Amino acid sequence: MTRLTIIQGSAAPLPIDNLDTDQIMPKQFLRIIDKAGLADGLLYDLRFDEQGAPRADCVLNRSAYANASILIGGANFGCGSSREHAVWGLQQYGFQAVIAPSFAEIFYFNAMNNRLLLVQLEPDAIDALTHQAIETPGISMSIDLEEQMVRSASGERYAYPIGARHKRMVIEGMDTVDLTLDSLAEIEAFERLHFARHPWAQVM
Repeated sequence: MTRLTIIQGSAAPLPIDNLDTDQIMPKQFLRIIDKAGLADGLLYDLRFDEQGAPRADCVLNRSAYANASILIGGANFGCGSSREHAVWGLQQYGFQAVIAPSFAEIFYFNAMNNRLLLVQLEPDAIDALTHQAIETPGISMSIDLEEQMVRSASGERYAYPIGARHKRMVIEGMDTVDLTLDSLAEIEAFERLHFARHPWAQVM
């Protein structure tokens, strides 16, 4: 898979704290046997009213944010249920990264396992980036995955933390199965040594 080292594009501001996975991907869009079509359900109740008409006050319905690849969210983004569909829907809609002050733990692992980059920044940095995205719709910013750095259009730089394992997963497009297979030689060597020392433990 192609290495992903830079994410660059416009950012859509959605500063809503505790935005849960039920809101990100409502239950009526989970009745599928594959991952197709989830972009239609993304944040459906925020994007559409009871009659299915687009809400004028929703940032994602504004043309300036139509092709946004970065979503700027609020604290505790992705809380609620463990549905992986929330991650798939964000990706199908076109988002490659979500920037927020904090993320729910299960959502975080689901995202990284599917190559959706989650960037955690301090609230002051989030406020600055959100302000820029609101004041100048369509403004571009970039994320350097190798340097772990967000760069705003006006030149500010914000470093973000990420574990080495998750960093590699996103850059190289690996999931947890790929990581395990990548260590297969070491696993088999350990297994041989273990059973050589403890032959009675080996299942015949």
